[in-house]
Amino acid sequence: MSDPIQDPPGLAPYACRPSMSRGRLHADSRPDLRNAFQRDRDRIIHSSAFRRLEYKTQVFVNHEGDLFRTRLTHSLEVAQIARTIARALGLNEDLTEAIALAHDLGHTPFGHAGQAALNDCMTDYGGFEHNLQSLRVVDQLEARYPDHDGLNLTFETREGLVKRCPLANAERLGAVGQRFIDGTQPALEAQLTNIADEIAYNSHDVDDGLRAGLLDLDALRGVEWIDTLYRHVETDHPRLGGRRQVYRIVRELIAGQVNDLLTTSRERIEAAGPDSPAAVRARQQPLIGFSPDMYARHRALKDHLMENLYRHYRVHRMTTKADEVVRTLFRRFMGDARLLPPAFRTTPVEQSSPGGERGQARVIADYIAGMTDRFALEEYERLTDPRKLT
Repeated sequence: MSDPIQDPPGLAPYACRPSMSRGRLHADSRPDLRNAFQRDRDRIIHSSAFRRLEYKTQVFVNHEGDLFRTRLTHSLEVAQIARTIARALGLNEDLTEAIALAHDLGHTPFGHAGQAALNDCMTDYGGFEHNLQSLRVVDQLEARYPDHDGLNLTFETREGLVKRCPLANAERLGAVGQRFIDGTQPALEAQLTNIADEIAYNSHDVDDGLRAGLLDLDALRGVEWIDTLYRHVETDHPRLGGRRQVYRIVRELIAGQVNDLLTTSRERIEAAGPDSPAAVRARQQPLIGFSPDMYARHRALKDHLMENLYRHYRVHRMTTKADEVVRTLFRRFMGDARLLPPAFRTTPVEQSSPGGERGQARVIADYIAGMTDRFALEEYERLTDPRKLT
């Protein structure tokens, strides 16, 4: 049997290697058939937080339709795109997949509307940001092991979960927060997954928006990039229409971004010449990214989606409902901690101690952020509808 921690073949010098990992927060047993990053991936997949992503909003609330993307399907699509690019660049696919699958573990119910509402509720208590919450989930909130909290993931996976971090929070994060203080970069696998996330949600929000009838293909052609892709598809398949036509456009949309990212990133890496992950981390600017032309196309599409999809009146209606649900839950729980399940309560003594109210607010934020869309709506009804007594 081969060495269980043997590095995968074909890795570039600047790729992260499990044998050279900066380790875990807690001592761990020796791997058996999997390397350290493969174990991270498996721990994430088996976590409760990962399963809950199936019922968390991407754009459309879970009950609005069975075919729309959720946080779970989005995470799988990010992983697929990221692994393809990682393989082409000689990066570590297992690490890339682990980061992709875990990147949304800290997301609230109701997507960005839920995060905005919870962040506003937490203004006086340190705020709320879903990337930091993802790290909190894997470091503290998952309860699976007898001798420590969290999933005990490697530094490299944890590093990839924190895309942005205010300096006020960076110091308390320890090693994974140091780059925000120093102004340096994460490993290439983390940089890659960040861009793969954007490729996935921009492209697939187009697909879901058209499926829902919130986006109009003729109006979408007002984006020059989409019009070019439409004309390519029309030339190659003149009789194609309906969902097949949309699928082909979205497919080319993804392929164009992936190919540009690969070409541009290769050129940057070759010019910089990093010979190790440490050399990558020491840089002040990322090496993974789009060309200026593709970045402009990407922004134009993003702006169109913001105006015509995310601000569509039907989405806005759900956004206002989500805001009301999250704010009401937070307000009720802060007003009376006995309304919380026992595992999320603090005692009156704890609440009155220095920092007690702040601690209680963080526990409530953990509880709300961990809810699925459906559970949040049910909890809201239980707290506000006199006919719902339990």
